[in-house]
Amino acid sequence: MSVEAGVRVRFHAPPEDLRRFFTTFYITEIDTPQGVQVEDSLQPEWANLRFFRGASPDSWIDPDRQLSGKSFVATGPSSRSANFAIGTTRFWGIGLLPLGWARFVGAPASDHANLIADGHGHPAFSHFVPLADSLFGPGPDEDAEKERIIRFFRSIPEPRGFDEARIVAIHAALIDPLLSNVSELVERVGLSQRTIERTCDKVFGFSPKLLLRRQRFMRSLAQFMLDPSLKWIGAIDGQYHDQAQFVRDFREFMGLAPREYAARPHPVLEKFMHERARVHGAAVQTLDRPEGASAAAS
Repeated sequence: MSVEAGVRVRFHAPPEDLRRFFTTFYITEIDTPQGVQVEDSLQPEWANLRFFRGASPDSWIDPDRQLSGKSFVATGPSSRSANFAIGTTRFWGIGLLPLGWARFVGAPASDHANLIADGHGHPAFSHFVPLADSLFGPGPDEDAEKERIIRFFRSIPEPRGFDEARIVAIHAALIDPLLSNVSELVERVGLSQRTIERTCDKVFGFSPKLLLRRQRFMRSLAQFMLDPSLKWIGAIDGQYHDQAQFVRDFREFMGLAPREYAARPHPVLEKFMHERARVHGAAVQTLDRPEGASAAAS
């Protein structure tokens, strides 16, 4: 059933000293009829921290593992669609780039891939609980809340063994639409395949091969969501051999066929993506360039 919902989202660029760790900070306000939830689904993305004041979401990747009633929802990097249903609420989202995961989480990303967790109860995210518990004041104050987020992340000391240059080099290569396979990735980065695989497992959450497939898929999906008039055939990325290959990827990443996905309403995600593309330049997290990467790799 389609539900009319008021959705407002505003994106904030992190300050210069934190920018390389995050996609964006964003505040979202959703208004629904009393007692009614709006439903939508998230696409594969990097890790996120979301802090809710108002209704908390029902969230799930697997229907039998639903998370409900949690005001701090943490997600790991994903290669599958995450579904949610939520009523009237206001929440902050913080998108962690792979470099941000290494800097602020540090746990093996592959152990937290496709995870939706209660941030108050999961050990990998427990050090963010003070932010969750202090972010909101008595009433909405967007500027003050943003400053609390900035102060919190500035207060976290840098971990040891933090190889920033390697992570950024791999990330910059992964988002290049001209790069199509792991051999080209190895050549571009100039590290051994085994080193790249270990880094991807630890920081990005998936194998280099899957990450490249996810990028190819997300370029296609973002193109369609921004301009459905293209139809799927017009939005498919040039790295696909044929439409059948795209359909197989779609079923793997989203859990349904392209036609089924297009027929469903996306009352939150459509507004989110269009506004993100307008103010931030990329409609989805996975297409964000790491700070310092060449604009040619976009």
